[in-house]
Amino acid sequence: MTTIPHRRNPDESAIPPGPAGPGAVTAGLTRLLFGPGDTHGHRSWRALAADPAMHRRTDAPAAEQVADSYRRLRRLNGRVDATALATDPARLAALHEWTGPADGALTVIAGIHYNLFLGSLLDHDPDPKRPLDEYLRMDRIGTFLCTELAHGNDAAALETVADYDRADRTFTLHTPHPGARKFMPNTGPAGGPKSAVVAARLRVDGRDHGIFLFHTPLTDEAGPLPGVTVRALPLRPGSPVDHCLTSFDRVRLPREALLTGAHGRLADDGALTSVLGSRRKRFLAAIGRVSVGKLCMSASAVGGARAALATAVRYAHHREIADTRPDRRRPVWTHRTHHGPLLSGLATVYAMTALHRAAVARWTGHDPADPADRAAAERAAAVTKGWTTWQARELIIEARERCGAQGLLPVNGLTALASDVEGAITAEGDNLALWAKAGAELLLEAPDDGSEDPAVTPGGPAALGDPVFRQARLRAAGRLRLARARTRMREAPAGDTLRRWNAAAPDALAAVTARAEHDAGAALLAWADAACADGVWADGAGAGPAGRAGAAAAGSGPAGSGPAVRALLLDLHRLFTLDRIAAHAAALMVAGELTAEQAAALPDLRERSFARLAGHALPLVDAFDLPPTLLGNRPIATPEYQEAFAV
Repeated sequence: MTTIPHRRNPDESAIPPGPAGPGAVTAGLTRLLFGPGDTHGHRSWRALAADPAMHRRTDAPAAEQVADSYRRLRRLNGRVDATALATDPARLAALHEWTGPADGALTVIAGIHYNLFLGSLLDHDPDPKRPLDEYLRMDRIGTFLCTELAHGNDAAALETVADYDRADRTFTLHTPHPGARKFMPNTGPAGGPKSAVVAARLRVDGRDHGIFLFHTPLTDEAGPLPGVTVRALPLRPGSPVDHCLTSFDRVRLPREALLTGAHGRLADDGALTSVLGSRRKRFLAAIGRVSVGKLCMSASAVGGARAALATAVRYAHHREIADTRPDRRRPVWTHRTHHGPLLSGLATVYAMTALHRAAVARWTGHDPADPADRAAAERAAAVTKGWTTWQARELIIEARERCGAQGLLPVNGLTALASDVEGAITAEGDNLALWAKAGAELLLEAPDDGSEDPAVTPGGPAALGDPVFRQARLRAAGRLRLARARTRMREAPAGDTLRRWNAAAPDALAAVTARAEHDAGAALLAWADAACADGVWADGAGAGPAGRAGAAAAGSGPAGSGPAVRALLLDLHRLFTLDRIAAHAAALMVAGELTAEQAAALPDLRERSFARLAGHALPLVDAFDLPPTLLGNRPIATPEYQEAFAV
């Protein structure tokens, strides 16, 4: 982890007086959230999301909604260079942020077509017998078949086979039993003809060489091709997608169907050459696009959480309830019980967005030739995906509850967001499985002795006003969890790997959470330090790669808005970190990382944070820059919500 240097001043988060009005502050926040100009396509994707034709119609029958999503996919494709999009992870992730609130099903099928399908074809060796034109034009739509009915998170054990025949240099793709049917790809008839990249076990003369991808036509205008069976699955809640079970009965594929690369190339005589020595490594190389998919799933969750909070905060400002005097009414927002959870949510969603930006930059900047660097970037993507999607679920549920019965109506958009985020939690690797892998990797890291962290001041509640001190407490929380996990693992019976892992796992997974919280706080703090009018650090000094990236994104900003934006972000950081420190307070106190006086001060400090932020909620959600045409479709996001259902 990188410790972000920062000027220490316990009172620095007070928003300073100055010429910057709410509009300038909002513009400055938007610039930090999405970058200047059309960085990674945010401006273009926002314009796409503003088009009413791109919005899901919740009142249409499910089959019609699915067909509409595929029509929107083709509309999207008409606006992009498909090859450029498929090869730009940051732009792909940004697409998911904006389409998620507009049409969750479009987000799913676009991610599959551009990232998992086209991206996989482009990442492997090209073949003149495998042209991409029909997919770039979207005459055919691409999908991705990896997991099976009996193999999800253990996809490395999947059982679909592709047997190579030397005589005619073809493959026979086959599903050996019902458990090996490909589970829930979008292979239904909606959208027209489809092809897939299919993960299957390459066998030559019965010898298993591991899992590779095979380019496989699935359907034409008349339906499934010979040997291909497609069975529709029940519709899931939320935005409907044509999820199916798909199987193969000795389907013959040409030589060029095998997607090859440095991880594996097959000679005509059946000899396999590879730079990787294990079948598992070859499999992970073949499905490398899943890491980009994690960033995309995280992006859709972050975008959905922002939309949910924007809806709930706006509704709370124009939903009036009775005051203590019968002749007066007041917005429900004025009640701390109502706005407190939403303010914590806003602090979290800003931290989520900052963390996601850092993870995307980490992925796009990694060295593919350096296995250790790539592994670190993959873990950052996995940790970001797990934490942001879980947080998004909590924030969307909170937003829905704060909207009461209105929040249950599909037309207000919150129920679809709540259902769609469940798919993000599971897609591209179930969160718990990702957390377990990351936790095991953290256990193997050299222990952190805490020597770089600022010391705990005896007594000293004022220290909690220092963002560096708060960040150090989050670091300490992760360090303590890892130390406990290592102790429990050592105490478990030697030689019993499962029992040793089971003993360590709860604390190892909690350490991953603490790591994500720390890194999200650090990313948000880097934004705060970057938010100055001239795009340089407020204290005149650089603060590492994360901060420099934030400063570059900040650009020049609206005149005079920098100090106010910075102060507002520092208040968000304060609330975000205080919330997390409060959750770890007991363990921190026992370890001497937090004094009893500091722990006792946490509730009052959080209350002060609520009071400081309560009047800034609307500029904070306005900065999300959600198109009025999109929010206008959600009655409770507008002051005229009471007239929405007038006959």
